[in-house]
Amino acid sequence: MDSHPIDNLILLGDCYKSSHYKAYPPGTTNLYAYFESRGGKFPYTVFFGLQYILKKWLCGPVLTKAMVEEAKEVINEVFNRDDVFNEEGWNHILEHHGGRLPLRIKAVPEGTVLPTKNVLFTVESTDPAVPWVTNFFETVLVQAWYPMTVATNSHIYKQIIQHYSNLTSDDHDMVEWMMLDAGYRGASSVETAAIGGAAHLINFKSSDTMAGNPLLRKYYHLKGVAGFSTPSSDHSTVTAWGRDNETNAHRHMSDSYDNGVVACVCDSYDVFKCLEETWCGELKESVLERGRRGGRVYLRPDSGDPKEIVLKSLEILGKGYGTEVNSKGYKTLPTFVRIFQADRITHNTLWEVLENIKTHGWSSGNVFFGAGAALLQQVNRDTQKCAYKVSSAEVNGKCVEVYKQPITDTGKTSKKGRLTLQHDNGNITTIQSGQGDPSKDLLVTVFENGVLLKDYTFQEVQDRASLSPSHFNIEEYLHNGDME
Repeated sequence: MDSHPIDNLILLGDCYKSSHYKAYPPGTTNLYAYFESRGGKFPYTVFFGLQYILKKWLCGPVLTKAMVEEAKEVINEVFNRDDVFNEEGWNHILEHHGGRLPLRIKAVPEGTVLPTKNVLFTVESTDPAVPWVTNFFETVLVQAWYPMTVATNSHIYKQIIQHYSNLTSDDHDMVEWMMLDAGYRGASSVETAAIGGAAHLINFKSSDTMAGNPLLRKYYHLKGVAGFSTPSSDHSTVTAWGRDNETNAHRHMSDSYDNGVVACVCDSYDVFKCLEETWCGELKESVLERGRRGGRVYLRPDSGDPKEIVLKSLEILGKGYGTEVNSKGYKTLPTFVRIFQADRITHNTLWEVLENIKTHGWSSGNVFFGAGAALLQQVNRDTQKCAYKVSSAEVNGKCVEVYKQPITDTGKTSKKGRLTLQHDNGNITTIQSGQGDPSKDLLVTVFENGVLLKDYTFQEVQDRASLSPSHFNIEEYLHNGDME
């Protein structure tokens, strides 16, 4: 199988980037740029994914003579002229750096949770002969927006689940299992699914996006796997038995995986009849027997309004299997049976479901969830308003602050000069114009002249992203935030 349709470093950039080397002021010897979340849907960012980009595209000798020759042909045709391609500049990198990129990249450690509107990484050229390389690789470096946005998106799910667990549950150990990544089939590509799936696994251990595990194994030193799944039926495995044999379909699935956990979709025809007559009726003894062996059945109502369907399903199962009241005064089903809701789950519907069952006296620990498109695909670069901007240049030996300040959109005003990220007075702050204290800078040099200087493990990333009350007030966000 082809590993990737693009294998030429020079063709990773936007077309117009190829023309910029001539556009900077004569005498420019250094460019310095930064990447940030300018705000957006979420009030903070979980930073993740830069290491994947660096290892995949920029580490080591990544430029060859054949690439230069191919790029010259392609770019000359793209622009329909022969005065755009920077053949001399690329050959300089090849001849003077052995094909390694003369760049220095400093970044906040991956997994760090920090407020938006702060610098996340900086990039600068290290060879005065080719300062333009700083901005040329904006295109591929900005793609860090995707893993960090999914990691943040997933982190919000976890905060909502943890919030309701704190209110209604005695056992918080299952929180990290309570949101399954069901987004693989809805992702735009296998690579997208792998990146997004890996980002979700920073926060949760449940995933059906298989591709996330090998990405973490290859780029983040994961041993084994980080995401786990459960044998589960789907509509084809149920409906293949015919409408009159639905109970036999569920019995067969349960018998085929008669130990541990199993999940069964229940809405092929009449979800309430299935729960009441099949799972609380004909198959009740098998569920009880599984429970006696320490197993569990996840029953999946997969259509309808989640807020109403989950509550009604709990009421049916509570009637069929009985309930206990925990120390916080909320009903819990026996440990061997749970609801699994994986349809139409967004931050808003998750909140609605959990608030509704709480109102009706049920613990959040009775319900596990899955998210698909809303987790991996319903995000874009503007979800967190991610931007990469040059903020400093050296021209004829003089440092020049570079910034934009459009009167039509002040939210796009960019930062000036060299930046430091500092933790002062309990707050993380970006200091501009070279006024920061380098000894306090939270940014770490992760890449220099083609060499990766920091190689984070998945465990390190996951530990940094662990939930903390200091991240932000989830309850305030639930009531005031735009969660759709």
